[in-house]
Amino acid sequence: MKLFGKKNENYTMVIGCGRLGANLANALSDIGESVAIIDKNPDAFRKLASSFGGLTVTGDATEISVLDNADIAKATAVISVTNKDNTNIMVALLAKKMYNIKRVVARLYDPDCECVYDEFGIETICPAVLSAKEIDKFLPEFDLSEKTEIAHTERDAKQKAGQLHTAAGAGVKDGGAYE
Repeated sequence: MKLFGKKNENYTMVIGCGRLGANLANALSDIGESVAIIDKNPDAFRKLASSFGGLTVTGDATEISVLDNADIAKATAVISVTNKDNTNIMVALLAKKMYNIKRVVARLYDPDCECVYDEFGIETICPAVLSAKEIDKFLPEFDLSEKTEIAHTERDAKQKAGQLHTAAGAGVKDGGAYE
């Protein structure tokens, strides 16, 4: 199905019609944006408002034929918000590398995998990190956001150092300490 004409029109593709995906698709539709939403489960589209004016596509968004059916090549943004990190990274990589979509956002449950997304220029939303920051607003005396940011940065640095060392042919032990 070819629904949208020009690449320069805003056309957002949402992957995953759970609560977040449906909410995003409804909001985009409500403001008059062109939007498509893909989900494996046809019953998931029941979460969409009756006023939803976009395209719904039933299928596995990691399959090229499903993405092509939804006209991904004309998308200006792809937002992958399924409940599976592996699906989100696969769809995000396809959108970024195969279809050259400039704005790609993926939900990420495991913050330890964020460096993979960063490496490919994929923006991430991580509920665990966002929740910690929001909770910090209620508990300012603990300053949790600074501690979680420092821990996250230190972990990323150790992972990158470990990856570089492993790539050079040496082993890595205990999160980055060299043998």
